[in-house]
Amino acid sequence: MNRISARDLFEQLRERLSLRRVGGQSGEHRFVDATATTPRRPSLAGYLNIIYPNRVQILGSEELAWLDGLDARLRWETLQKIVNFSPLALIISKGQACPPDLREAAEDASTPLWVSPLRGHELLNQLQYHLARALAPQLTLHGVFMEIYSIGVLITGESGSGKSELALELITRGHRLVADDAPQFTQIAPDVLDGTCPDLLQDLLELRGLGVLNIREMFGDTAIKRNKYLRLIVHLQRLRASDAATDGMERLTGDVGSRRVLDLDVPQITLPVAAGRNLAVLTEAAARLHILRIKGIDPGAAFLARHTQFLQHGDGA
Repeated sequence: MNRISARDLFEQLRERLSLRRVGGQSGEHRFVDATATTPRRPSLAGYLNIIYPNRVQILGSEELAWLDGLDARLRWETLQKIVNFSPLALIISKGQACPPDLREAAEDASTPLWVSPLRGHELLNQLQYHLARALAPQLTLHGVFMEIYSIGVLITGESGSGKSELALELITRGHRLVADDAPQFTQIAPDVLDGTCPDLLQDLLELRGLGVLNIREMFGDTAIKRNKYLRLIVHLQRLRASDAATDGMERLTGDVGSRRVLDLDVPQITLPVAAGRNLAVLTEAAARLHILRIKGIDPGAAFLARHTQFLQHGDGA
């Protein structure tokens, strides 16, 4: 299960948000996990809310002014409510001075308390984006993930089907490598899967007989892409004698299907692997065909419509 601790969140956003600690550092072992993203009224990050508390509470000028307007007893009770919820962290925006009683309450409850010079809406946007990505569903698939004609293409197939060799040839033809062997996919939106490379495998491609190649050092920075959205899967399948009798419709439309990845059905094209077939050209053609279909252009369907029209009107022509 994906989760992130307050300490990790602080370190990851420290420079971007210019964060500094003012209290509650002993509570930075707290974490928030993926269950926090399930539909419910509290959110991952938001302005101070003591009715439906956010996991990260932002205190801006208005929130601090509201606290200042409370009488001493109600203010103390409110501060206790805030820290008793055990939020991941409290963040004061615009570099404002931290009230001593807020720091004391945070220290007593071991609630991380930070200050940032950014405005509240800037903090909110950055935190929501970062937490949503950190806690989004993730999956590692076996294959080679590449950028081909500006779309993310995952090349899959059984061991020894030639995935890495195909990837190397595509790189020499100007396409870019994202990840070899174990690309990681994160569902960052309902219809978006973002593919990245594990740090351990960054820039590397393994080929039988040659070992591990550093693609960046061999072909330059332009041969590597840090991340890409997954749009198409090209599956390599060895051609067997039993596959010789191909269905007639498949000859027209191709072997097109889909594969379930997390919550999305990703289009998949299966390419038979046989001696003499130029898989690099076929993979490029598959990517171009997918782009055409996205635009509403389907050559197979167009041919079937033309053929139907010919049968209906051919005799009278």
